[in-house]
Amino acid sequence: MSKILILGASRGIGLETVRAALEAGHEVRAFARSADSVTIENAKLEKLTGDALEAGDVRSALAGVDIVIQTLGATINPDTILQGTRLFSEATRVLVDAMVAEGVKRLICVTGIGAGDSRQHLGIAYRLAFTFSLRRIYDDKDVQEQIVRSSGLDWTLVRPGLLRDGRATGLYQVLEKPEDWKVGPVRRADVALFLVDEAERGTCRGKAPVIIA
Repeated sequence: MSKILILGASRGIGLETVRAALEAGHEVRAFARSADSVTIENAKLEKLTGDALEAGDVRSALAGVDIVIQTLGATINPDTILQGTRLFSEATRVLVDAMVAEGVKRLICVTGIGAGDSRQHLGIAYRLAFTFSLRRIYDDKDVQEQIVRSSGLDWTLVRPGLLRDGRATGLYQVLEKPEDWKVGPVRRADVALFLVDEAERGTCRGKAPVIIA
């Protein structure tokens, strides 16, 4: 079993991935600014409070780790819609530099459908909505993906579809080929199952699959 560092572990996909990784028997280090808010209790879980933008915090979090899963999220509000964010690119630059320095090779990074070369596969209706609400946020995810691709690390980019809450079903699709990419809903808990499976098997190394139900 591996020791997995999960960044952005206090909510959303990150929290679900903590749960799924523990259920699969892995050791987990849950890293977030509000790591103490994680209510899961497990002998194999370490909760580590830190800032993903602080190099010292991230380098400390990497000690003894085999695999890193980055699941950062940004708050969608009028400011981020109008002005965008640099959270994803800046945090990923910090993480990649720290991983190279610490000799940790395996990175699984969650972005989203609409990032990078998947944007052209959104469909007309969703592309219009995307342009007016998420484009500036995803401009930074584009940079994030470029950083990962050029990192020299053993990477996988993961692009979930439209995120939903709910219990994991295990009934998700992994769309690896660009001609198959499309928008669709997916539960955060099912994305977490894929992330843990990818950590274990690495079938999408060097790829950027879209995950939908």
